[in-house]
Amino acid sequence: MHQELLIAGHRIGGPCDQAVGKEVVRNPFDGSVVGTVAEGGWSELSTALAAGDEAFQSWRHSTLDERIIVLTKIAELTKERRQELADLAVLEIGKPITMALAEVDRLVRTFEIAARFLQDHPEWFAHAADIAFDPRSQGASAVVERRPRGLIFAITPYNWPYNLAAHKLAPAIATGNTILLKPNPLSALCTLTLAHLIQEAGCPPSLVQCWNGPTPLVEKALADPRVKMISFTGSAAVGWSIKAKNPKTPVTLELGGNAPAIVCPSADQEDAVKKLVPSAFGYSGKVCLSPQNIFVHESIYQDFRSRLVHAVKHVPTGDPRGEDIVCGPLINRTFVDKTLAMVEASAGTVLVSGEANGNLLPPILVDDPGAHSPLMTEEAFGPVVTISPFSDLDELVARLNRGKYGIHASIFTSDDADIESAKGIEYGGLVINDSPSLRFDNLPYGGVRESGVGREGVEYAMAEMTELRSVMRRG
Repeated sequence: MHQELLIAGHRIGGPCDQAVGKEVVRNPFDGSVVGTVAEGGWSELSTALAAGDEAFQSWRHSTLDERIIVLTKIAELTKERRQELADLAVLEIGKPITMALAEVDRLVRTFEIAARFLQDHPEWFAHAADIAFDPRSQGASAVVERRPRGLIFAITPYNWPYNLAAHKLAPAIATGNTILLKPNPLSALCTLTLAHLIQEAGCPPSLVQCWNGPTPLVEKALADPRVKMISFTGSAAVGWSIKAKNPKTPVTLELGGNAPAIVCPSADQEDAVKKLVPSAFGYSGKVCLSPQNIFVHESIYQDFRSRLVHAVKHVPTGDPRGEDIVCGPLINRTFVDKTLAMVEASAGTVLVSGEANGNLLPPILVDDPGAHSPLMTEEAFGPVVTISPFSDLDELVARLNRGKYGIHASIFTSDDADIESAKGIEYGGLVINDSPSLRFDNLPYGGVRESGVGREGVEYAMAEMTELRSVMRRG
């Protein structure tokens, strides 16, 4: 399989096009060749910038009905191609097939949510404002408008190449913006395939473009005045660097995390284990909301730890094509070595582990690694989880609030007092009696501190992608 760039409505960099570079894509599970992807240069990227800016001049005036039609057709076609897209994610990034299918389902819903929002809330783009409190308002009226920003440069990570792209694409289309998508090179085949599918669904030329290429050219493009907003999902180091280098451009950052899960004395222990283990090790932990650190009250610690050890030992691990597989391969050996190094640097006791086989690393469970262990302070992004005891919930909440990350946290309890204490956790999201990885695509999503700035979730990303204007009139 080969996939070209999508520039100005055209496929660029075909198999026989010697002017555009090609990169070989290999299966992270067995190393077999999956296909190739085009890798563009500045010529293709500068063309995309010009085409996206030009397309904005007309798309900004599109009607809500026109946008709804585009969004709906994209949802319908991606739904039809569900199996094809999922199979490609299994091959390129090693995502277990059940999770890959679930991601495509969420991709479909994300576009449907955007279309439905436009249908149900046409007033969102312009509504009358009450100015009657001011005596100067006699004979005057005021309207508050939401206006599209322009060309949005969107950068996506490799772990969710479809739905995380959709959370940038759907809001941009819905708000009258144009968008230039830059996939992670580790998942470029998936994201380029999605972009071409969107084009096949009848999306106007240059409304959505997709360019794959080297990082230095991306930095040059981000500084281009035609880029009116940057939407980035990825590592904290890269995200904050982008924001620092582009201080005058609106930036949304969705970055890393090491999500905590708290288990209180009144919790249903069996239910907590059932929800946390597949969430922690699903897709080998390559999810920024995966529960990385589990805190269990000291009164139930021994019992819960025994349950957890048993469950972790039985996590189905192996070939991601298997329908029962939960933990598949890491994307490459670098991430295997990183995970093992973090475990090695821990002061805790390894309760469950296994030998790495290529990029496949069996689940690892570490007992009480210490507050300053990298497993407690950094994002592992691998199949490793810690378990630690706590005695006072309020003290634990204060400790979590001192951490560098803050996307989602969860608590398992049947005690309302525990829930009230947990509401003091200063994170972007709080989940009660489920894994911190629980996310609904229409809710605001984002983090605090090092975990990012701004919010996604269709309606909330739409707000980020628009500017407010007050229109006042007399007579």
